[in-house]
Amino acid sequence: MRTLGNLLVTGGAGFIGSAFIRRVLANPAFTGTIIDLDAMTYAGNLDNLAGVDPARHVFVHGDILDGQLVEKLVDEHRITTIVHFAAESHVDRSIHGPGTFIQTNIVGTMRLLDAVRARPHVHFHHISTDEVYGSLGKDGIFTETSPYLPNSPYAASKAGSDHLVRAWGRTYHLSTTMSHASNNYGPYQFPEKLIPLMILNCLEGKPLPVYGDGQNIRDWLHVDDHADAVWRILERGEAGQVYDIGGGNEWKNLDLVHELVRLVAELKGEPVDTYRQLITFVKDRPGHDLRYAIEGEKIARELDWRPTYDFVAGLRATIQWYLANPAWIERVKTGAYRQWLDTNYATRS
Repeated sequence: MRTLGNLLVTGGAGFIGSAFIRRVLANPAFTGTIIDLDAMTYAGNLDNLAGVDPARHVFVHGDILDGQLVEKLVDEHRITTIVHFAAESHVDRSIHGPGTFIQTNIVGTMRLLDAVRARPHVHFHHISTDEVYGSLGKDGIFTETSPYLPNSPYAASKAGSDHLVRAWGRTYHLSTTMSHASNNYGPYQFPEKLIPLMILNCLEGKPLPVYGDGQNIRDWLHVDDHADAVWRILERGEAGQVYDIGGGNEWKNLDLVHELVRLVAELKGEPVDTYRQLITFVKDRPGHDLRYAIEGEKIARELDWRPTYDFVAGLRATIQWYLANPAWIERVKTGAYRQWLDTNYATRS
């Protein structure tokens, strides 16, 4: 068991980082303080952390590219563990502007690792993605030993950051762990990603854009399951090891959209055709990976962790959350978010 004192969480105002913070602060096994460093770009949202204990959650508006700030926070708050969620993560955005992804995901990760290099008592956990492994055909599954074959600027930037974590750990004898996870879903997700975008477009009567023929397959993991898996790795994961976190829920994109339509109609008490007619097929994006599927045998075997959410039940609860939180939706659908949707999704035909 690893002793966990105060944590520095990067990207803690984002979707997955905020879920992790909420879960950890509700866990009686954790008695420390979380320092939350977030640059508050378009997807950062402090509403995601409403209700957390302010005495144990210290928010710092800053950039992981600022190495001096990172070092100051680690020293001042006696950090024992850095949990690195902060990343540019949207594939479409990476296609339009890859430079930001290189800076944040690669250079930013190096800044954090350099801070740990000077403080080798600090453990570093790096959150990665299954997309670094590339695309699967109809068969097969990603494991911790799968080769890296990234197909988008986003995936390439995350692969680069993964290699830095491994190299810094080996070369400088740092305590590091790394995890790759399936596509996440759940409440508080910024509505550029597939599931919240489809939910909100249903509610607004807007087209439901499906890339290509909708046959691309993704494995889905509830964000709270992901947060619990990361906590388990922090507690018990062996330094130098990689753990893949799978959801065990492979769905074709088109089938998923039809299921979301069915659930929205059920929860709204309206005919399913009201929403089904909104499904619109749009031009496929460049380098679109066909299928992701990630194995979770290692984390189950070594750390006794398995996902707990039933996927359809999780989808229903996610839709219910969006229905119950119109104020949150309205606040995120302004500024950069609105500009991005109007510029990109509205013109995909």
